[in-house]
Amino acid sequence: MIDEKYIAAIDLGTAKLVLSVAKVTGDDVQVIYYREHASEGITRSNVMNLMKASGPLRSAIGEAESELGIRIRQVVVGLPRYRVTQETANGRVERSTPDDYITRDEVETLKSIAVESYPLDDMKNQIIYGAIAQSFSNDDQIQLLDEDVIGTVSESLEGNFKVFIGERRATTAIDKIFNDLGIAIAKKYFLPDVVARAVLSEEEKQNGVALIDFGAGVTSVTLYHGGIMRHYESIPFGAETITNDIRLECSITPRLAENIKKAYGACMPEKLASLSEKRIQIRYEDQPYKEVAVKFISRIIDARVREIFDAILYSIQESGLAGILRSGIVLTGGGANLANVKLLLKDMSGYNVRIGYPKHLFSAAGCTGVYDPSATAAIGMLLAAKNDRLPECLEAPVPQYDEPKEEEPLYQEVLEEEPAEAPAAEEPAQMSEEEFRHGSTGQLLGDDAWETVEPPKRKKKVRTEKNGFKMLWNKVVKAADGLYGQITDDNI
Repeated sequence: MIDEKYIAAIDLGTAKLVLSVAKVTGDDVQVIYYREHASEGITRSNVMNLMKASGPLRSAIGEAESELGIRIRQVVVGLPRYRVTQETANGRVERSTPDDYITRDEVETLKSIAVESYPLDDMKNQIIYGAIAQSFSNDDQIQLLDEDVIGTVSESLEGNFKVFIGERRATTAIDKIFNDLGIAIAKKYFLPDVVARAVLSEEEKQNGVALIDFGAGVTSVTLYHGGIMRHYESIPFGAETITNDIRLECSITPRLAENIKKAYGACMPEKLASLSEKRIQIRYEDQPYKEVAVKFISRIIDARVREIFDAILYSIQESGLAGILRSGIVLTGGGANLANVKLLLKDMSGYNVRIGYPKHLFSAAGCTGVYDPSATAAIGMLLAAKNDRLPECLEAPVPQYDEPKEEEPLYQEVLEEEPAEAPAAEEPAQMSEEEFRHGSTGQLLGDDAWETVEPPKRKKKVRTEKNGFKMLWNKVVKAADGLYGQITDDNI
């Protein structure tokens, strides 16, 4: 019998938190729940205000439990992406059975020894987020990958590792917030690695690729070559910085600035064509409306995105790997949804650029947004937890039983619609900030800024039979009766 379990993952982001639940059956992963919520108390992916952060998190968990009919007992979460440094660690062991083949367990043991023995500069304030093996050596060969060293015979085994170090208080805050909620943490994941699993192909990682995660509070770059993570760095700027720029330049609220960015956000204003002539009209309650040009918004966004990309491209250049990234750049995260952002990055870097969407390694019927670039961290954690064979994260869903269907009536009322007189077209109403923030995208002013009003429909009841066969049979009987009556009258 194939084992079945459920995994819950929470991505604590600067602008939003994402809760996702997957049903894992063998190697099959089915995402059964994916929901985004506005986050609070989180800055640059670090939980800074535990009280503020716990409110949205508690609501998100309660909503998921109510909708799925389950109880979440433990979750997997992501570690902060900012203020992470990388160091080099080495490990060496003398094998007690030199005539036996080197096994994967020995490789993992060597990795653990290298991590545990690494001398942190500040044990009180630092913690190791993880380590990535760079190469291995035995008595006869050097610079071997783990797949190549496993199965060889040697008296000793040596390994080189990249160790990623973060702030201990960041992980302590995560532990406390979930402990207060009564939920255990099954595992904390170093997000750059799990995002790569969800987005990159093995060919890209082998040939050399830069993965840029354009988040709300942090933008990071992870470099791969030879199938291994070689470099990681992050900067404290992201899509939220763009929102703040729009807010300040246009003198509007943060929520309205975010909605404008999502609706009309674009880089390279010179390539907006006709959209650059559009203007957004915003009315503040009883105050006169103000107009903001879409091209002006684009100039604000373009300036900040160029600054962020300059910093990221500088990091790539300083890594020493810029010349071997044959697969170019993969851009993911919520910032990847900005119009023209891929074209801008290609012009600035000279690399081929593609947008990184979650790979189709799972099914997700009815889960909106699960294939968006902003979902890569949540999906990556679910896939990593499946591969790591983590235990059940929640109590099984309550069985759902199909309710008995009512017997359909023979007859039903069908509504036929006929047009009525069309009213005169009205001018578009001005858009208030309150209307805009609740889902409307604003009113564009221009030659085509008029609303076409469809004429209302009048409803007319017509009685029809649902069963087509019975309808046809009744017509045949009626026709036969008429024909029989006609023949009888003629005979008389």
